[in-house]
Amino acid sequence: MKIVRVTTDDIKELQTISFRTFDDTFREMNHPDNLKDYLNNAFTYDKLQRELEHPNSYFYFLYDNDKIVGYLKLNVGAAQTEDIASDALEVERLYILKNYQHHGYGKKLMNFAINFAVEEGKQSIWLGVWEKNENAIKFYEHFGFKKVTEHEFKMGDEIQTDIIMAQNLK
Repeated sequence: MKIVRVTTDDIKELQTISFRTFDDTFREMNHPDNLKDYLNNAFTYDKLQRELEHPNSYFYFLYDNDKIVGYLKLNVGAAQTEDIASDALEVERLYILKNYQHHGYGKKLMNFAINFAVEEGKQSIWLGVWEKNENAIKFYEHFGFKKVTEHEFKMGDEIQTDIIMAQNLK
């Protein structure tokens, strides 16, 4: 298992894993048209390229041998999607392929994110998780994350509620 920083040379692979993991995670709980609309807008080549080129965003692939089995997106400073705190790190995306879930891959990425935040001198780490994604909420609680607030998330023409969870690091 290894974690490797994603570069702009990897956009096609990032697009593939982003699309697949999001679809696998949320297909059964969302209207197909809303999911399709979201996927076709959130993970375009150009959008991912802009995200990768942002100086305060960091993408990482998780490999099992030579296969990409998951990925992580971290944001600091102006790249954060909510104004939580300037001394915080956001875990915007942490996704593992369905067949690789519950085998320690997600833990590996979360530990990496926490260590990254500590090394960067951040005071806290936070993320948003859909209120209906109970498995993910339990996963984050296992790492000491607690609910601090909520925000809206637009999935196609549906407004959903994300729980904002955070953990103090100091």
